Amino acid sequence: MRRRLLSSTLVVAVIAVLLLGVPLGIVVSRLIVDEAAQELRSEATRLVGEVEYARIQETPLDPQQLEQKYPDRYIQIYERGTPPKATIVGTAPPSGHQMTEDAQSESGIYVRVSRDKDQVEQDVRARLLLIVALAVAALAVAVGLAIVQSRRLTLPLRDLAKIAGRLGSGDARPSKHRYGIPELDRVAEVLDRSATRISDLLTREREFATDASHQLRTPLTGLTMRLEEIVAAADHPEVVREEGEAAIVQAERLTAVIDELLAAARRQRHAQAEPIKVDEILDQQVTEWAPVFRGAGRELLLEGMRDLEALASTGGLGQVVATLLENSLRHGGGTTTVTTTSSDNYVVIEVSDHGPGIPDELAGRVFERNISGGGGTGLGLTLARALTAADGGRLELVRRRPATFALFLRPAEEKGRTRVVTGPA
Repeated sequence: MRRRLLSSTLVVAVIAVLLLGVPLGIVVSRLIVDEAAQELRSEATRLVGEVEYARIQETPLDPQQLEQKYPDRYIQIYERGTPPKATIVGTAPPSGHQMTEDAQSESGIYVRVSRDKDQVEQDVRARLLLIVALAVAALAVAVGLAIVQSRRLTLPLRDLAKIAGRLGSGDARPSKHRYGIPELDRVAEVLDRSATRISDLLTREREFATDASHQLRTPLTGLTMRLEEIVAAADHPEVVREEGEAAIVQAERLTAVIDELLAAARRQRHAQAEPIKVDEILDQQVTEWAPVFRGAGRELLLEGMRDLEALASTGGLGQVVATLLENSLRHGGGTTTVTTTSSDNYVVIEVSDHGPGIPDELAGRVFERNISGGGGTGLGLTLARALTAADGGRLELVRRRPATFALFLRPAEEKGRTRVVTGPA
């Protein structure tokens, strides 16, 4: 590209110099010749006047004085009379190499002035050489400007090519380079926006893989627990059957979690929020987690209002409650209580325990990604809040000590509600 720019600029400059320089050279040559002829004509006319004045004053012409006054001139003066007078001043130029102009008065005085034509041609050549030198200088300047311009254009293009190649290799960092050329800056802006979009896509893909692994861990843990119960109760068919059915439920939950994750990846979760029975989800979660809490020497209680309905997705709400219970099991202490209440605006599900609570330095960041106070992944609460928001609800930390998380869901149609308190699950 640089060669093409240089060659095209040079061709344009040569054409411009020829179109301007050739006519200029012709005009200058003619002007010099015409100026020389005009000068000779003026000298001849002036000499006629001087000769007329000398005749009136009856003063003889002095050839030496004329030669000093008109150097490099060959002058011939003829006066009418008896006998005629002729005055010759200077040396005659070679034949064929002279310029001649004459003048004549009414009294019969004739003057012819000649000069060497080679001097005029030498002056013409000097002026033409000056024009040629200026043309060469103009071409040199044009070539220099072409080199600068080609570098100004090719270097940004090479840089943009490197940026595009980097994008193709997976490095999606915006360059934010600008070159002062509107068209190239526009291309750079488009590449930066593409890099930002690609970076966002890659980040979402990585987050999806991380979220999927984290979300699948809980139902897999429950499924493993049920299978272990089956192995431990191999001599009791009724227990095996019960635990097998529970394992099937866990497998179905695992399938539901996968569907939820795929739907979230496609941004379709808002369309899946529908009226669901809160009791069914909570009973299922309490039933699944109660053995784990008992194994840890703790209790899991379900209290509050019954027969509540809220707008949510079954898999999403189950995942959020499971995350809160798992968080309480790992970081809390004492009895964990799941309490349900309702108001005109929200159906509220609170999960609290009697543990040490959340440190003050983590309370404001507990929902941030990769933030954990107990060596966890730091993804559970982040994903739980995202799942709740996708269903149109909110997940908040309402009390630090003891830790209490509240899940606010949009209520479905109003129904009769009764308040009950159940004992240990």
